Amino acid sequence: MAKIQVGFLVSYDYKLIQNALPPIYEESDTVFLAIDRNRRTWNGEYFTIEESFFEWVKAFDTKGKVVIYEDDFYKPELSTMECEVRERKLLAAQMGEGNWIIQLDSDEYMYDFKKFTDFLKSHNHYLKSRKPIQICAWKVNLYKYVDGGVLYVDKLDKFMLAVNHPAYKVGRHCKCRSVYTDSIALHDCLSRERSELVQKLENWGHNTDIDKEAFLHKWDTVNKSNYKTMQGFFYLEPMNWKTLEFMPGANINELLVNFRKTSKLSVSSLFLAMKNFGQWFRMLFK
Repeated sequence: MAKIQVGFLVSYDYKLIQNALPPIYEESDTVFLAIDRNRRTWNGEYFTIEESFFEWVKAFDTKGKVVIYEDDFYKPELSTMECEVRERKLLAAQMGEGNWIIQLDSDEYMYDFKKFTDFLKSHNHYLKSRKPIQICAWKVNLYKYVDGGVLYVDKLDKFMLAVNHPAYKVGRHCKCRSVYTDSIALHDCLSRERSELVQKLENWGHNTDIDKEAFLHKWDTVNKSNYKTMQGFFYLEPMNWKTLEFMPGANINELLVNFRKTSKLSVSSLFLAMKNFGQWFRMLFK
């Protein structure tokens, strides 16, 4: 039978795995943690992982599902994005062709994972297709923690979550047919301590694509009092994230409870039907 194989890219923000791993653990057959053997980022900077993290993983992994996969993921002759794509492909090879390949980042927290895996299992026929198909979900991007809660992007953002064949081109994007689901994740995207945010901006796959100083100036400036007076928050093309909203909550679990009281964690069936029909129709001509 096809397995539900989940892989995380683990680096300098490894502590966030303690939020990301529990929601997906029960429904996964195997969980792979991909860690650079030399503790280097895609930009070549060194990072450390405290031994207590591995002790936590061992204690949490009561069913023996977690595999630590270490390899040399940094290549100085490659760009950060090329290093990312290479790591994702190497990780996918470990996860096994013929299974559902799900890749998450440490800061992505799935809270309806059973619904997502039920969808995959009901579409196992995609695994027999020779053409790559990517299964997409949606995420709420958390932008900045402020007093009493978090500022988040007032727009659901799609992301490629599972594939039948890991033909990654840019990040997780395979540049192939997308099938959209109504699953949602909270994404601890930019909502971290400033020093940790700077580390991310300098070492992720988009590090050469952004105006770091301009972005950080806006991130530093926005707060709970003025966010409604500002626009344009995306790190690439600012107006792709036009506005922010505030959600109260002292931690991720409280935030989730409060998000579920709103319509922010829902996608309409009509919208999904239109997106999926558009993808099907477009691929008829390819």
